[in-house]
Amino acid sequence: MDLTFIDADKLEATWAYLMQVAIHQGMNLIAAIAILVVGWWLSARARLAVVRAFDRPRVDATLRPMLGSVVQWVVRVLTIVLVLSQFGVQTATIIAMLGAAGLAIGLALQGTLQNIAAGIMLVLLRPFRVGQYIDAQGVAGTVRETGLFMTELTTFDGVCLRVPNGKIWGSAITNYSENPTRRMDIEVTVPFGTDIQAALNALRRVLAEEPRVLQTPASEVMVVKYAAQGVTLNLRCWTSNEDYWSVQYAFYERIKTALESAGSEIAVPVQELRVPHDAGAVPGVRELQHSGS
Repeated sequence: MDLTFIDADKLEATWAYLMQVAIHQGMNLIAAIAILVVGWWLSARARLAVVRAFDRPRVDATLRPMLGSVVQWVVRVLTIVLVLSQFGVQTATIIAMLGAAGLAIGLALQGTLQNIAAGIMLVLLRPFRVGQYIDAQGVAGTVRETGLFMTELTTFDGVCLRVPNGKIWGSAITNYSENPTRRMDIEVTVPFGTDIQAALNALRRVLAEEPRVLQTPASEVMVVKYAAQGVTLNLRCWTSNEDYWSVQYAFYERIKTALESAGSEIAVPVQELRVPHDAGAVPGVRELQHSGS
């Protein structure tokens, strides 16, 4: 009977201990979930606050999303540290775990870390800014945002394009919006035998009638080469960046009419087949001549 009484006491004490541990760990779990939810919410709010705080004319628009992303991830890392501390993990252990995890993640995600480094370099060196049109070896569009991992572009047909920062940083970047003016070259080929001076004067009139062409540097019209189908003329002028495409389309519309009014036309490729008089004796050519007749 005494043994039964002792075993019951031990069982009751064990049950009470387990209940205490379960309640304690349950409270820690609830607190950890609450910290995680609040921390994630605060990270989003902190990012938004940083973007709004730097929403000033003196702060480059390309820099704002990058700073916001950095602040957001700093808050998230601190949140994870607080969550782990709720389960009794010491700070030194957390730092060691973060170091080991960082090493493992760095080895596994080398491309991602490369994108982060490339994003930082893009923000620091600023080869382009938000709102500028760029081309990075076939990746072309208007810059909307340079983030921590990707750069967001809008293509000419309105499609959203997200490109890893490493791809842009590792390629030659052509910035079409950096300079306020652009040079335009339009080549037109006229047939041999055309009055070249009349054709050149027609192109000069087209230039003179366009008010959006800049006076400095001076415009030029010249003969540039002799092609297989005729003489190639070049219309060269400078316009502002904003007017470049509209002026080019206007020239394409007017040049043909101007050349025709000057008694010329735009040459087209022509292939000519010549058959010698004595080719009828050659097998195959005789049949071709008969079929043609």
